[in-house]
Amino acid sequence: MSEISKEISRRRTFAIISHPDAGKTTLTEKLLLYGRAIQSAGSVKGKQNDRHAVSDWMEIEKKRGISITSSVLQFEYDGYCINILDTPGHQDFSEDTYRTLTAADSVVMVIDAAKGIEPQTRKLFKVCAMRNIPIFTFINKMDREARDSFELLDELEKEFGIGTYPMNWPIGCGTDFKGVFDREKRRILTFSDSHAGSDRIKAIECELSDAEKLDTLIGPYMRETLVDEIELLDGASFDFDIEKVRTGKLSPVFFGSALNNFGVEPFLENFLKMTTEPLSYRSGEEYISPTTEGFSAFVFKIQANMNKAHRDRIAFMRICSGKFERSKEYFHVQGGKAIKLSRPQQMMASEREVIDEAYAGDIIGVFDPGIFSIGDTICEKGMKVEYAGIPTFAPEHFALVEQIDSLKRKQFDKGITQIAQEGAIQMFFLPDSGMERVYVGVVGMLQFDVLQFRMESEYGVKYHKQDTAHCLVRFAEGDVDMKRLNLMQSTKWVKDRRGRDLLLFTAEYEINWALEKNEGLVLKEFSQVQEI
Repeated sequence: MSEISKEISRRRTFAIISHPDAGKTTLTEKLLLYGRAIQSAGSVKGKQNDRHAVSDWMEIEKKRGISITSSVLQFEYDGYCINILDTPGHQDFSEDTYRTLTAADSVVMVIDAAKGIEPQTRKLFKVCAMRNIPIFTFINKMDREARDSFELLDELEKEFGIGTYPMNWPIGCGTDFKGVFDREKRRILTFSDSHAGSDRIKAIECELSDAEKLDTLIGPYMRETLVDEIELLDGASFDFDIEKVRTGKLSPVFFGSALNNFGVEPFLENFLKMTTEPLSYRSGEEYISPTTEGFSAFVFKIQANMNKAHRDRIAFMRICSGKFERSKEYFHVQGGKAIKLSRPQQMMASEREVIDEAYAGDIIGVFDPGIFSIGDTICEKGMKVEYAGIPTFAPEHFALVEQIDSLKRKQFDKGITQIAQEGAIQMFFLPDSGMERVYVGVVGMLQFDVLQFRMESEYGVKYHKQDTAHCLVRFAEGDVDMKRLNLMQSTKWVKDRRGRDLLLFTAEYEINWALEKNEGLVLKEFSQVQEI
């Protein structure tokens, strides 16, 4: 095996997804603790004096105590090079999560043991299922009151249409939580609410048939319940099949408590053994293997102002094949020209380290002078590769944004444009009008708050925002004169950043009116979630 192949084979790149408050960011921090990437876990609560999670690096994330943008975290553990993609759980930032999932080879789904599957988790799972990527489930917060474990498994199987295989089994929950039974090693991991920091969890070997020892550890009632439940599991659950795991047809399930460190290290060790090496990516009608000779990558995220001192703009790239070398010149497919990727960096949320090389499976950040767009392909000269584009989602909420201070026009233009290029918002112009007044479209209302906060804190600009009733947008095509269209008064004609014509509507009947009154007009929807 070549040196490049060896490096690629030890890469593990995965995303962590969940509904808000399920404990995703806490689990991420504990994985970093075990990888010695950080010394202490930060608080994810929005208290002024608390530490904040490493992955929550934006100021607004620290103030609100929620993740609103995806983060990239790389560290070494037990011979593996791990790339974690931490995603926002709030549904208003689902588009950022969807894009991030295109760069992952597997997914860890965190579920609150008391709440089970929630709407956002359901949506994200569908994106994972499109690529048939491995899905691992961590049922969190077992140290609190929880739903019946069999019910949770049944819900997972019915909602997602996949099998489940519990790798361990909880012994009680809440104040009665005694630990878990490791089904493979047939041993018990005992729980204490004193678990904190990076303490290792003590494992106690104990056969299920050893009633006396079990009674001492967990009590007679818990012992009888555990024996009955394990017997039922062993006889009725799905058989473990690693191929089904690696094709997203069977989800290994782990029970634990991320806040108390319980079950985190066993989960990490088992996950790394079961998950896949870097996967192949589709280019046209073929799939490019990670060991294909020659570097290739695609841009899945752009973020401005990660470094306050430099006000720079970083393009995040998923390396799909070969080895990246800092000194080499590569080819930007969409730009049609050779480029050097300036200041390539390994990421730890907002912390960065300039690197000389990286391999398929890695996520790198490169300085973007404004030439990259989400979905762009970069590759070795001479390679014929162009990775499948990342779909854009139709905004559901609109507002008319108008600058207040004419002396800050450049800052206003720059801020709105850069944040739109990141994909955080979508920007629409009134025809024959400048940048003073623009329509902003978002998927979730909370994105308006983020826009306002970032415009003020990063660009020093305040603006006036007027919410509108528009909730539908269509591309306007066909043999028509846009200036002479017969439209309802509330329908607005706008253009996007590429100069394409669009119409904003407040209801479906406005769309029907436009089509009936304007012969030759063709209206097309935004692309929806599609195969990646």
